[in-house]
Amino acid sequence: MSRAPRPELLVRDLGRRDYEPVWRAMQAQADARGANSPDELWVVEHPPVFTLGRNAKREHLLAPGDIPVIAVDRGGQVTYHGPGQVVIYLLIDLPRLGLGVRTLVTHIEQAIVELLADYGIAAAARADAPGVYVDGAKVAALGLRIRRGRSYHGLSLNVAMDLEPFARINPCGHAGMAVTQLADLGVSHTPSEVASGLVERLRARLGYPVTPVAPAAGEREEIAETPCRQTARQSHV
Repeated sequence: MSRAPRPELLVRDLGRRDYEPVWRAMQAQADARGANSPDELWVVEHPPVFTLGRNAKREHLLAPGDIPVIAVDRGGQVTYHGPGQVVIYLLIDLPRLGLGVRTLVTHIEQAIVELLADYGIAAAARADAPGVYVDGAKVAALGLRIRRGRSYHGLSLNVAMDLEPFARINPCGHAGMAVTQLADLGVSHTPSEVASGLVERLRARLGYPVTPVAPAAGEREEIAETPCRQTARQSHV
């Protein structure tokens, strides 16, 4: 029996956007999508912001200073987003792909590991702390929300950024965890170039056909500012 083809995958480049409007737009997209809605990857860069997952302990937020702090509905603890970091949100219908949450997490982690291998960097995931690490230092973080089988939130990969804000938190709830970035590992690619490579690695891991769809500038604006209501809690990672 032949395998059913993967649904369409849309890849949207949102540029630099404030965190909260994009988060609300993800919630709205998850609520509005139907059985035939395409899966989507949203590529974005955020101004400086700390985000706290649903189970985050505030004691892991050490000294935020003037950087905003937003409590959100993803799994995980506290993390930092800022310019020079690639953020990709995965808005995926998991049952339609036959995926469980753990399998999706593994695919995300391995896509990052494979991309870093392309750059000559040996990286690995950790069973006790989701994300990707190089010589014990965290280079990529993961945090997902699954609601009615649909995922949102996703991953962040440090490329060429100011790492100082990570010293103001216990990254992902781990005191003293070292954090690194591709620029410090000898990678000279821009965040945009890294994002393009990672999108293709994610596409390959998840089995989607090629040819991303890039929206026009007006469409990016509409996606990033779509309002949404708070909805019922479901499982998360």
